[in-house]
Amino acid sequence: QVQLVESGGGLVQPGGSLRLPCAAPGFTFSVYGMSWYRQAPGKERELVATITGGNSINYADSVKGRFIISRDNAKKTMYLQMNSLKPEDTAVYYCGALDSSYLPIYWGQGTQVTVSS
Repeated sequence: QVQLVESGGGLVQPGGSLRLPCAAPGFTFSVYGMSWYRQAPGKERELVATITGGNSINYADSVKGRFIISRDNAKKTMYLQMNSLKPEDTAVYYCGALDSSYLPIYWGQGTQVTVSS
């Protein structure tokens, strides 16, 4: 049974930090690439960061130098460490598992991140 569960969202002031975990207990986590996405009100879903099964990483330009994606295969969990948060980072953040063409095939339900003073 495939399960992806994001958590860790909340309200944070500009310049603050949050860490979002994505738990994936329902499948063989280590063989999947994983990505974080976000969707702000009125905007299209945006790819934030990707980490492959071999730990190759890519970031969107908007988060480079501020966010860190990682994974713990033993815990079947992916993380997004979000630093130096800006109001423009406000969005619902989703995790996804990728197929061999780097397309998402499984999704979590999302966690709300609000950056506001």
